[in-house]
Amino acid sequence: MFCFQCQETAKNTGCTIKGVCGKPEETANLQDLLIFVLRGVAVYGEKLKELGQPDHSNDDFVLQGLFATITNANWSNSRFVSMVEEGLVRRDKLKAAFLAAYKAKNGRDFDGVLPDAATWTGATSTFAEKAKSVGILSTAHEDVRSLRELLVIGLKGIAAYADHAAVLGFRKSEIDDFMLEALASTTRDLSVDEMVAMVMKAGGMAVTTMALLDEANTTTYGHPEITEVNIGVGKNPGILISGHDLKDMEELLKQTEGTGIDVYTHGEMLPANYYPAFKKYPHFVGNYGGSWWHQLEEFESFNGPVLLTTNCLVPLRKSSTYLDRLYTTGVVGYDGSKYIADRPSGGAKDFSALIAQAKGCKPPTELEKGAIVGGFAHNQVLALADKVVEAVKSGAIKRFIVMAGCDGRHNSRQYYTDVAANLPQDTIILTAGCAKFRYNKLQLGDIGGIPRVLDAGQCNDSYSLAVIALKLKEVFGLDDINKLPLSFDIAWYEQKAVAVLLALLYLGFKGMRLGPTLPGFLSPGVAKVLVENFDIKPIGTVDEDIAAMMAGR
Repeated sequence: MFCFQCQETAKNTGCTIKGVCGKPEETANLQDLLIFVLRGVAVYGEKLKELGQPDHSNDDFVLQGLFATITNANWSNSRFVSMVEEGLVRRDKLKAAFLAAYKAKNGRDFDGVLPDAATWTGATSTFAEKAKSVGILSTAHEDVRSLRELLVIGLKGIAAYADHAAVLGFRKSEIDDFMLEALASTTRDLSVDEMVAMVMKAGGMAVTTMALLDEANTTTYGHPEITEVNIGVGKNPGILISGHDLKDMEELLKQTEGTGIDVYTHGEMLPANYYPAFKKYPHFVGNYGGSWWHQLEEFESFNGPVLLTTNCLVPLRKSSTYLDRLYTTGVVGYDGSKYIADRPSGGAKDFSALIAQAKGCKPPTELEKGAIVGGFAHNQVLALADKVVEAVKSGAIKRFIVMAGCDGRHNSRQYYTDVAANLPQDTIILTAGCAKFRYNKLQLGDIGGIPRVLDAGQCNDSYSLAVIALKLKEVFGLDDINKLPLSFDIAWYEQKAVAVLLALLYLGFKGMRLGPTLPGFLSPGVAKVLVENFDIKPIGTVDEDIAAMMAGR
């Protein structure tokens, strides 16, 4: 086992026995094998496209395969074995199509060299052994390995966002084409410049994908609105929904209507409260608890069924008592949980089992009272643009601090709470993702009616923050986005945050602080390139970083 894709990775170098996240060695190796097989699928997909016979029959499988390997998404070895088996069948079907097309065009059999990912065949009984030889460390050169993994890790984030958009019926062939192009590129010996160019292309595709998902979400559910979200509990039994999938949210709300069951969000599903389409349901009562890593306690005290729609599922403790109330769906897998099958064509997922169980459960145990405010995605903020611009021109707002990204378990993440609490009163915090749980319940006040914490939504809604910044650049007539009174103090944890980071680099943002540690998958050589070209910085002390950001450094 060797895994260094998340911020928690052991000693910031790599987990080699068991993931700090809880991932066992066997699961990690099967995930490596799945990526290996997806590379083989991509090789033949690229070759068919070169022959003028593109094949898009595997697009969903590639997205979901990458998505399933994201940190804290799928813990089920049997699910990964099944995906590897299916991937080999799909790859070999593409191989046959390619060989036939090649012979038809050239009048002879293909006799070129293909990478191992495109040719390896093995029975299920050989998966465990093969997996040991195809992981991250199979690339010997440190900088090549770093650039390949930076690309693949970014692809995992892009795949997650693209899959959410596809569920809502929105997709772009350029995204699907790029996934194959990028995966196939990792099987070839490219120059460093070519690999860096591919990573930057991934940044551009991350922008395209997040824009597509934004279009999918807002077209389907309306633009997020400024919303006060209840964080207390009611007297009815409840169902708790966590993750990122808004289609699952919609179908759950429809099926629980009139049942006497309340629905609550958790973690990254909090921003569902901001969408107009969901506000019509009186039994959608608010948010329960905090970010993902608190779930071991919060899922216990919720008392009712819990539905995980995407990643951020923490392995249960031996003492946990909610496994019989845990439901997974989509790419999420956990042995012992109840799995909700995908929706049939033109139909909806069946949540009747959750509803039936919820009716026999106690109401949630109250954790807190009150409300938190969110819903400041780009459409809402730009509606307030005149007010924001005037506050900047008058000096009431001196600086915007982007504190988007992820939350996590490390004590060092207290840094983000302390930064938020100690920023001068003339600053506005722009946030998206579960990083906000570090400070969204602090009483930080407002500036002329503008809350000092503007929450755009989920991690993919970091796109909204970029849209806001680009609009402000236009309004102020600046020729460089980095001349805005804007600083970045980003917290990262998993692969979607990496896709967001690549998107911001592609858009030209420089001088970003990234913490609580720089990614372990960045070799010294690759880190040097990012520092020299984009001025990426590690976080420092709270006081030093606040002073530097306020000075525009």
